[in-house]
Amino acid sequence: MNFNFPLLRPIRILLFPLSLLYALIVWLRNWCYDKGVFGSTGFNLPIICVGNLAVGGTGKSPMVEFLVRKLKSDHQVAILSRGYKRKTRGYAMAGEPTTALDIGDEPMEFHRKFPDIAVAVGEERIVAIPQLLHDRPGTEVIVLDDAFQHRAVKAGLNILLSDYSNLFTRDWWLPTGDLRDARKSYRRADLIVVTKCEETMNVAEKEAIIREIDPLGHQQVFFSSIRYGNPYHITKGDTCRITGDSEVLLVTGIANPGPLKRWLNDQAGAFFELSYNDHHIFTIDDLKTILRRFSAITAGNRIILTTEKDAVRLLKFDKELAEWPFYVIPIESGFLFDEERRFTEIISKFITGFKE
Repeated sequence: MNFNFPLLRPIRILLFPLSLLYALIVWLRNWCYDKGVFGSTGFNLPIICVGNLAVGGTGKSPMVEFLVRKLKSDHQVAILSRGYKRKTRGYAMAGEPTTALDIGDEPMEFHRKFPDIAVAVGEERIVAIPQLLHDRPGTEVIVLDDAFQHRAVKAGLNILLSDYSNLFTRDWWLPTGDLRDARKSYRRADLIVVTKCEETMNVAEKEAIIREIDPLGHQQVFFSSIRYGNPYHITKGDTCRITGDSEVLLVTGIANPGPLKRWLNDQAGAFFELSYNDHHIFTIDDLKTILRRFSAITAGNRIILTTEKDAVRLLKFDKELAEWPFYVIPIESGFLFDEERRFTEIISKFITGFKE
């Protein structure tokens, strides 16, 4: 068992009976799908599902963005998300006046990065997909964001992500652990990606993890890392570099800021942190706290840094932010062991084979 929150460990262990009840409910649900009691609906176009077995950040957004970048030049791609923590309900398509409150921070991030593709949200994917196709009838491929456990829709290709620091094989059920689905549900995946690996991972460690996962004959396992680009200003877009004399105030409201903090520890002279809950909705009081904390930093080379997910929830303060060195750190998924080409070939073959 691997607990990501040491300070909460005693509380989470006390909740062990609830984790058994949760496991029973999920087991029963999966049994109903496996036996055909609950039906799964397929659609007449390629659907790629990106998801995980655990709660928290496993790098789903960078993987969705990676797929879109690879596919959008050759196919009409659409992204369908749940729209977690939005203030609306039901189906919605991102448009010009859309905000993170309307569709959620992750879909809003996708919409800002890829304004030329369809980005939609809907709690019930089986209902949202026909609506999306009605709104964008030219859609050729749909990428389902965070939908591995939503079995009402039968995706043609399932990509399962697992964080290197908290592999599903070592985890336990919520609320004692982080699993929201059974470990053996990994068998439904076609591709398994171990995310957030160190760039220095060696072949021996790779092979050991593959043995631990024990993939089925049809499954392939890949390894990826998070790669950070040069920060860009949240409103103006100009970029900067973080160097050994930089002092950074890191502002995050994400599930797992650990990899970014480790990166900053290597890159910056010093960094300070203001951490909020995952998907936190920033208020004007939060902004005042951020600016007051930043003003206390006396170094000449200083910036405020946040993530792309957090940036879409901070943009409502664009006028205030324009006056400050408030930067956003871009991230991408990078495949290890020179396996990006093999991964993309599998995706392309799936789409081509579906059309044939």
